[in-house]
Amino acid sequence: MKLVSRHLAARPLALAAVGVAAALALAGCGGSPLATQTTTGGSGSVVVGSANFPESAAIAEIYAGALTAAGVTASTKLNIGAREVYVKAVEDGSIDVVPDYSGNLLGYLDPATTATDAASVLADLPGKMPAGLGVLDAAQAEDKDAMVVTQATADKYSLKSIADLAKVCDKLTLGAPPEFRTRTYGLPGLKAKYGCVPAKFTPIGDTSGPLTVKALVNNEIQVADIFTTTPAIADNHLVVLTDPKDNWLAQQVLPLVKTARVSDAAKTALDNVSKLLTTADLIALNQEMGGSAKTSPKDAAAKWLKDKGIVK
Repeated sequence: MKLVSRHLAARPLALAAVGVAAALALAGCGGSPLATQTTTGGSGSVVVGSANFPESAAIAEIYAGALTAAGVTASTKLNIGAREVYVKAVEDGSIDVVPDYSGNLLGYLDPATTATDAASVLADLPGKMPAGLGVLDAAQAEDKDAMVVTQATADKYSLKSIADLAKVCDKLTLGAPPEFRTRTYGLPGLKAKYGCVPAKFTPIGDTSGPLTVKALVNNEIQVADIFTTTPAIADNHLVVLTDPKDNWLAQQVLPLVKTARVSDAAKTALDNVSKLLTTADLIALNQEMGGSAKTSPKDAAAKWLKDKGIVK
């Protein structure tokens, strides 16, 4: 692990150690060791975390770059795990900001929510936040979980929607991150809303990544949970099944923050990112990081920040 700046030294070391251990335990094979990079700016300091997949890491780097450009000292702790880990990290002060997705965050905080559309989700979120936590402005950018199949499987079973999938679900193997087994929108949601119970569930820890795509294309699994901004969907001519019963809520990107740690200047910088970030940007970022160039999240973020005029 790289050394962090002295701005971070005052953080409780015991809490940090617990956060790292929990992150590594839950991230499994899908996560990388906790990475810490530090950039410097003006007064104050903000630690930006990310979940354990490239898109989240790239958005975290965008947040950190925008904060630095606004004169706020910013550092990053990347790939710290799934929502179950990073929400607790914001609560205990290990990180101050993390990019999240509106619908899944609401579902995590309130599994009984009936909100599905973007406006309802954003209206309900503030009232469900744990003490000391908040969300800032949401971006237009959206990335949703989706049930994805190959064209051959879609043709074989005449699949266009998850409702169609439900009719043959007991014949198919579904691959997804381990937490999909228990999350509200995972296996429990598919069963409750569609009566879809797969013949087998295969946990794959790379969170919509190349291992998941390879397993699907090779027919090791027949259905996969893949994010809608994943370039591999188009590259492999995969079929995204529609979700007529809204198992997945609207999923706009927005910052989850430790309110006491985020100054007005930091809020303004993060809100400015949300004004500019689009779904097309997410797809482009994922293409850069997953293509032949294998651009790092930090470099992909730097390009985005320059293209949008946030940094020169």
